[in-house]
Order: sequence, then structure tokens, then C-alpha cells
Amino acid sequence: MSELRNEKHGPVLVLTIDREHAHNALNAGVIQGIRDGITAAAADPNVRAVVITGAGQKSFCAGADLRELEGISADDAYRTLHAGQQALRAVETSDIPVITAVNGLALGGGFELILASTFPVLSTRASLGLPEASLGLIPGYGGTQRLPRAVGTATAAHLMLTGARLKADRAYELGLTPLEPVEPEILLQTAMECADRIAAQGPGAVRSILQSLAVSRDTPLEAGLLLETGMAALAAAGSESCEGISAFFEKRPAVFTQSAYTNKNGEK
Repeated sequence: MSELRNEKHGPVLVLTIDREHAHNALNAGVIQGIRDGITAAAADPNVRAVVITGAGQKSFCAGADLRELEGISADDAYRTLHAGQQALRAVETSDIPVITAVNGLALGGGFELILASTFPVLSTRASLGLPEASLGLIPGYGGTQRLPRAVGTATAAHLMLTGARLKADRAYELGLTPLEPVEPEILLQTAMECADRIAAQGPGAVRSILQSLAVSRDTPLEAGLLLETGMAALAAAGSESCEGISAFFEKRPAVFTQSAYTNKNGEK
């Protein structure tokens, strides 16, 4: 049986890490499954958002599977860690939003997966941390780079150097999630509501926003502004904006069916 469950709910794909016996730790199969699932979802015009969660109530993901790292050579460790980085980079740069529904422990690679996602929804039971230093390791799936960008260098250094855990409320205060933590019973429902709301937006507009956000992370401001101007102009001249603006004036919900921007004459 696959340790990464795939379930479609309308326009939303739910990926569930199904290794409850191992606190949903990331082994090589799950890492590859996440990368493949995100790539396939982004290529499917019927999928407009992805939700990633963990099986059970105790753990979202407890990090990398230490059994795969025990006694490993530097060369093999490099290949393993690079595969994890590539999978999380696929999450971070996906053309459709990836929401993490965090139902419990999110340690090491689990926390790094959250940092790579578009945004997380946290259960009140969520507990986040990067405890690698206590094992003589360091975060290897992007945590040393993404966490300081999210919360500042001092806070990131404290978390990584001490192994301290963030409770859900503190993570919300630090801006790691845009939503207040919710009770465990409604976590997945809340994440799905967010995904469904995004799925109702113009898919071309969503894709361009995500691409612009990616540029804002990786390039100087001026380059990002140039990209934003070009994409905003395409959006304004596209068929999606025709539908969106018409629906606004007609006081009805917009219905977006295009998977890519087209101009007002229907040409891509």
C-alpha cells in the first residue's frame, strides 16, 4: 500500500502522508511521491489546489526517516538530502497553491515542508521545531534558508540552535500562518475551505500571483516589479478578467473555466 495517499475532492487534491506508525516521517518513497504528486497536479487543469496533511492525530510529519540516514556516507547523504530539497522546491515553486494542514508534530523535514508550502493551516495541537542539532545534524531540506526569511535571523537561530518548539499560537504570532489555529476536528475542513476558495479564483491569475511571489523571494525588487507589471497587464487584457469584471457588475459569482490566459479574442 502506498505511504502517500492521493484523493481528489473536486478541484482539490489531498495528499496524506500515511506512515502513522513512524509519525509520518519522510522516507525516500514519500519524498518522491510528494514531488510526483505536485508535478502531476500542476499539469492537471482540473486540479487547482493541493492540501498536504498527515495521517492520524499525533503527527503531521516528524521529519526525515532517521533509519535512512543512520551510518550513511557523505555522498549518499548528499543524494538523499538533495532529493528532499528538490521535492520541497517543487512544492515551493508549484503553479498551483499547496496548503499544509498541520495536525500535530511537525519536526525537521515536516517543518521544512510547511515552510515550502504556500501557507499552512495549524491545529491547536500543532508543534513545530527543527531539532536536528540535538542529533548532531543540521536542517537539510531548506530550513536554514527559509526559516530566517520567514521569522528573522535571531528567531531562526534560536529555534535551530536550541531545538525549541513553537506552539501553534506562537507560530501564528510570528506570521508563519495567516490563520488562527483551529481545533483538530475542523482542521482539514478549514484547509479545504481555503483550497476551495482559491480554486474558485481565476486559475491564470492564481498562477501568475504564485510566480510573482516566487520572483519576490529570489530576485531584487526592481526585477520583481517588472515581472509583476507584465503579468498584471496580461491579466487585465485576458478573458478571465472579462468574466470577473462582468460578474462583479452583474452581482453574481464569477465562473472561471480557462486554464491559461487568453486575450479578449480568445487567443493565447
